[in-house]
Amino acid sequence: MASLKSYGLSSLYAQTRGAEQGCELIKGTQFLHGEYVNFRRSVEGKMSIRTVFTQDNRLRLQCAILEKETKVIKKTLLHDLYEKENQSPWYDNLRRPVSDLKPYIENGVRGVTSNPTIFQKAISSSNAYDDQFRQLISEGKDIESAYWGLVVKDIQDACDLFKPLFNESNGADGYVSVEVSPNLAHETDETVEAAKNLYSMVNRPNVHIKIPATAQCVPAIKKVISLGINVNVTLIFSLPRYEAVIDAYLEGLEALDHHDLSGVASVASFFVSRVDTLVDRKLQEIGTEEALSLLGKAANAQAALAYKLYQDKFSGPRWEALLSRGGRKQRLLWASTSVKNPAYPDTHYVSPLIGSDTVSTMPDAALEAFINHGKVSRTIDANLDEARRIYEKIEELGIQWADVGSLLEMEGVDSFKKSFDDLLSALKKKASLISSK
Repeated sequence: MASLKSYGLSSLYAQTRGAEQGCELIKGTQFLHGEYVNFRRSVEGKMSIRTVFTQDNRLRLQCAILEKETKVIKKTLLHDLYEKENQSPWYDNLRRPVSDLKPYIENGVRGVTSNPTIFQKAISSSNAYDDQFRQLISEGKDIESAYWGLVVKDIQDACDLFKPLFNESNGADGYVSVEVSPNLAHETDETVEAAKNLYSMVNRPNVHIKIPATAQCVPAIKKVISLGINVNVTLIFSLPRYEAVIDAYLEGLEALDHHDLSGVASVASFFVSRVDTLVDRKLQEIGTEEALSLLGKAANAQAALAYKLYQDKFSGPRWEALLSRGGRKQRLLWASTSVKNPAYPDTHYVSPLIGSDTVSTMPDAALEAFINHGKVSRTIDANLDEARRIYEKIEELGIQWADVGSLLEMEGVDSFKKSFDDLLSALKKKASLISSK
């Protein structure tokens, strides 16, 4: 509710000189006993006056200015996460109406990630896309072009919502991620061209183009970065591949023609919960007491070692040279933070992975859980020796980390391909229905 400031004024002349209060009188208004009169609002707000006659029949005017309402944003643990520990909370979801993101931003969310599965669910489960899809088909667009038309519109709208935060953070946050076609996951040159085209289509400074961290796409990451395009590297499941991704980013920055590197931003999305899903299954197959004692510990242990690698790679002479040109760290982003095993705490892949200069992207359940009962403190490197022991013990038990990474990468790519292809098939059927009418 707007607050009121009251002013006692002794003459109508003084009132009409209300420009000093940021108001002017509406012409032709008659003043009657007890009547409120509206003033045009110019600076401070809407003014009303009321006439009051005293016992000696003298006219006295009372003026009230309705001040602009100031919205008070209640802080959440997401605000604390960023302000106290320098970890940026992002939201791992996107759907129409994109304006639904506004309360998330108010609650402390500082960016958005999407993927083919997210769009498959959003578009197939809602009629909010039907009008635009019908229009695209009527314009002669093929099914895949229509798909990208729907996706790009959502990404643009989300980028616009996050643009103030992007500006306020000097380009550190406020990003929205969109992935190239998963069918290009093993194609280097095609991925580069797709990233260039998608970046041009979105045409927003705060978009991240997602490229998978497959062996074939690592060179594409370097090339796309060298073109000055923001990249979110996705589907990272192993330490060796993560190091290759960092090197591709550094080489891309080094290959940039212009001196100022501050306009290029990147994150490296290291997946966590899926690691435990696979490793836990193998530990249960082994079945020994030692193996079972490691259930639910593999993913966060590897993540802690990834953070140590991140700190090491973004330090020293090579990084200092890029930093002097305005280079930004390729922040480590924790992805796949939803809990797959209900026996684990619902913040199992959020609270233990809090570290400076990182991002945690969370779907609805993880986000709500952390806001409700998460704990804000630096945890990612609280016990690095224990993380290393767990990592090494898993290999000693016969579970090869290289095999875990390769299998999870293959499953991740296949899952996104299926979502992408299933949605295109559904859109094709919808287009046929539109054409038959």
